[in-house]
Amino acid sequence: MTRFFALRKHIFVFLFWLVFAIAIWSNFQATSDGSTAIFQTFVITITSFFFTHFLTTKLLPKALRSKKMPFFLIQASLMIFALSCIYSLIFTYIEGSTTTVLPANFSDQIPILWKGFYIALPASFLINGAACGVKFYQEHGKIERDHILLQQAHLENQLKLLQDQMNPHIVFNILNHIHILMKTDTQLADYLLMKFSDILRYQLYHCNQNLVPVDKEIEYLQNLVEVEKLRWGNELEVTAIWNINHKKAFIAPLLLVTFIENAFKYVCRLPGHKGYIKISCVEKNNSLFFYIENSYSDMAAYKKKDGGIGLQNVKKRLKLQYPDSHDLKIESDNLVYKVNLTLKLSEENE
Repeated sequence: MTRFFALRKHIFVFLFWLVFAIAIWSNFQATSDGSTAIFQTFVITITSFFFTHFLTTKLLPKALRSKKMPFFLIQASLMIFALSCIYSLIFTYIEGSTTTVLPANFSDQIPILWKGFYIALPASFLINGAACGVKFYQEHGKIERDHILLQQAHLENQLKLLQDQMNPHIVFNILNHIHILMKTDTQLADYLLMKFSDILRYQLYHCNQNLVPVDKEIEYLQNLVEVEKLRWGNELEVTAIWNINHKKAFIAPLLLVTFIENAFKYVCRLPGHKGYIKISCVEKNNSLFFYIENSYSDMAAYKKKDGGIGLQNVKKRLKLQYPDSHDLKIESDNLVYKVNLTLKLSEENE
C-alpha cells in the first residue's frame, strides 16, 4: 500500500511537470525556431523543478514542523525572486538572440531585463505558489495524522504505566524486600522505601505531561536503578554514569525507562555467572547521549518480548516526537545486548 501511494505521488509530479513543459514549449515555439523553443523549455523546466523541489521538500516541511512559517515566507520570496531573475535572463538573452538585437552596452540592456523580470514574476509566483499549496496540503495532513498517532502512543504508554502500577508482582517484590530489610537493616529499608515512593510519585504526578525537565526524568531513572541494585545485591554488577548540565532542557517522560527495565529483566542469570549492566547518560550541547549494555543468556525470550508494547512503543514515540532529531541503534550478539540513543532535547516546554 505504501509503494502504491509513493508511485502515485511520483506519477502526479511527472505529469505536472510534463504539462508545464508542454505549455511552455507551446508558448515559445510561436515566437522562436524549433531548437530554440526546445532549449528554452528545457532550461526553464529544469530550473523551475529544482527551485520548486527544494522549496517544497526541504524548506516547507522543516518550517511546518519547527513552526517557523514567517521565516519560510521570506525564503519563498527570495526563491521566487531568484527564479524570476533566471526567467528574465532566458527571456532576454536566449529569445532576444534570435528575434531582436540587444544593445551592446549592458546599461542599455537593463530596461529589457527589468521588463523580462516583470513578466516572469507572476509566472514564478504561480508555479511556486501552486507547488507549495499542494505540498502544504500533503504535509498538513501528515502532521495531523502524526499528531493522532502520537496521542495514541501517549495513551498506550499511559496504559502500560497504569498496568505496571496495578500489577502487584513488582510492587510486592519490592515491598517484600523492604519487609526483610526492616528486620536486618532498618536504615537501608528506609532508604529503599524513600526511593520507591519517589518513583511512584513521579509516575503519578509528572507523566501526564508531554514534556518534563530532563533532570527530573534522570532523577527518576536514578531512583529506579538504585532500587533494582538493592534488590539484586551482590548478584549483579551495575555501573552508571549520569551527567546532566542543562537543567532547563525538556524530554518526553518515560522515554528511556523501557531500556533500563529490559536490561534488569533480561540480564544474565546463569549459575556461576555474575551479570552486569552498564549505563551512561550524558547531556552535551543540548543533546542527550544514552547508552546501556547488559549481559544476557536468553536471546529467544528477549526477541519474543521485542514485539510487545514496551520497546515497540518507544520506537514509535521516537519516530513521532523526534522524527529528525534522534538516532537509535540496538545491537546484540550471543552474550551482550547494547542500546545507543542520541536525542536532541527540547529547550522549552511547549
